[in-house]
Amino acid sequence: MSLPHAILTALLERPSSGLELTRRFDKSIGYFWSATHQQIYRELGKLEAEGHIRALPSEQPTRGQKKSYEVLPAGRAELARWTAASQDPKPHRDTLLLRLRAAAVVGTEGIEADLRHHLALHRRQLAEYEEIEQRDFPPGKGGPQDRLRHLVLRAGIDLETFWTQWLTHALEEFTELPDRDPA
Repeated sequence: MSLPHAILTALLERPSSGLELTRRFDKSIGYFWSATHQQIYRELGKLEAEGHIRALPSEQPTRGQKKSYEVLPAGRAELARWTAASQDPKPHRDTLLLRLRAAAVVGTEGIEADLRHHLALHRRQLAEYEEIEQRDFPPGKGGPQDRLRHLVLRAGIDLETFWTQWLTHALEEFTELPDRDPA
């Protein structure tokens, strides 16, 4: 149920075409709520049919032209309702953790290389988030909207920091396993 709310949020920040919206997802919202371009376009159609958004009037014929969308009062009300509602956290599911647990009973072949791979990916993501923070959130800047956006980014930074620290620790533990394959 959260993809329509992510789209409503993005459109309230700035009316956009479907293409612009997918690009914005790739650069911001997609870091914490991913969606394919097909999912976004399909959801735009549903939101329009439900009366939550509308295509902005175009001066040119719409055939072949991109539509830009804006949020209608019903869409804003739905987003406000959803934002105010309480939700329990979702259980965390991670295949790497499950594979590590399985390695305890079937052997560790391939796991160390994958831990190193994950560490490299998390380090790269952490560096990207920290670059965004320096560029977009300098000290002393920000009204309430910027401060809330920065909180979301800080969650990403803190999660990536956790994973880089945990993976570093896991690799240290891994090298001390007595039955570790020397290769």
